[in-house]
Amino acid sequence: MKNNGSLCQQFSRIIGGQPGFAGGKCVSTITRDQLRATILGKRFSVTSSFSFESLNTSTGRALCLGRGAFLQKEVNTFISAIRKQGIKVTSVRNEWLFEQPRLIYINIESVDRPLIFARKIRRALDAIQ
Repeated sequence: MKNNGSLCQQFSRIIGGQPGFAGGKCVSTITRDQLRATILGKRFSVTSSFSFESLNTSTGRALCLGRGAFLQKEVNTFISAIRKQGIKVTSVRNEWLFEQPRLIYINIESVDRPLIFARKIRRALDAIQ
């Protein structure tokens, strides 16, 4: 993935996140500080992350994954927008007890060109705003 630093930067720029590498994969992280979320009354950082790995250099396609944190009122809009673009929703769940506001986490996956996947994510995120 060392040669894909520029691709990772572009991927993150499109999504609107901070680029990084974890376990050999490009990860773009979005922090939703505006939510001011708490667990048991203590503030915590609400993050969503989107990644790609196993890039096939001949096809340009990679395993593209995501884990997004959403308010309950955003869930249906995001799921509809992501499915319309051919991305699989693999789980919808809450992860915490006693968090405020209530957060729902959505996992997604696709095999796609990373920048195309990033644009699809951006469109789906824009739909909830």
